[in-house]
Amino acid sequence: MRTPQIELRVSGNADELAASAGAFAVHAVREAVRDHERFAVAVSGGHTPWRFFEVLRASALPWSAIDVFQVDERIAPPDDPDRNLSRLEAALPAGPTIHAMPVDTSDLEAAADRYASELPDRFDLIHLGLGSDGHTASLVPGDPVLEVRDRLVALTSEYEGKRRMTFTYPAIERAAAILWLVEGGDKADALRRLLAGDPTIPAGRVSVRYQVVFADRAAAAGDGSV
Repeated sequence: MRTPQIELRVSGNADELAASAGAFAVHAVREAVRDHERFAVAVSGGHTPWRFFEVLRASALPWSAIDVFQVDERIAPPDDPDRNLSRLEAALPAGPTIHAMPVDTSDLEAAADRYASELPDRFDLIHLGLGSDGHTASLVPGDPVLEVRDRLVALTSEYEGKRRMTFTYPAIERAAAILWLVEGGDKADALRRLLAGDPTIPAGRVSVRYQVVFADRAAAAGDGSV
C-alpha cells in the first residue's frame, strides 16, 4: 500500500470551506483540460458537497470537457429524492457528461460490472466525504465490500435502510488526487484518525498518494491544529 500524503486545509465555516475547496477544484479542472483536454471526476453523496457545487457552478469552467461519475448511490427508484443523482443533476449546470450509476435495474451485479467498465483508467480528481463512523463512499465499517479487490464497483449490505452501489478501493486508487470535504464537530475523531492513516476505519485505508482535506474548524478540532 502506498503511503498517502494528506494535506489539511482548515476553514472557519461552511461557506469558507466551500470556497476554498471550490478554488482547488477549479484549478484542477483547468490544469487537466490544458494538459489532456478533458477532466474526469468522481463525486460522493452526502450533504456537505452542495455548497461546494454552488461554487463550481458559478465558475467559468469548460463544462463540456468534464465527465462526472458517481462514487456511490442508493439502490432506489429514479424518483427517490434521496438519490445522489437527483442532487447532482440539480447542482450542476448544463454541459458536463454525468455518468449515472445504474441502480434502477433488476440485475444489480451486472449493472455494477457495466458501470465499472465505463470508468476511466485515471481520474483527475475524486471527491470523498467522511462519516462520523469513519466511512467514506459507501465503504462502511464491517461491510464485506471493504475487502473486495477484484471489482471496481460493488454492492453493499444494507446501511441506513438501503443497500448501495459503490466504488471499491481499487476504483478510488485510480485517482490522481483525492479531495475530502469534512464538516462538523461530530467528524472530529474520524478526521483525526484519517489524518493518522488509521486502517481500522474505512477512510484510513484510502491509499492514493496525494490527498487534500478541506475541513471546517469544528471538524479539525480533533487533530490538534486548532
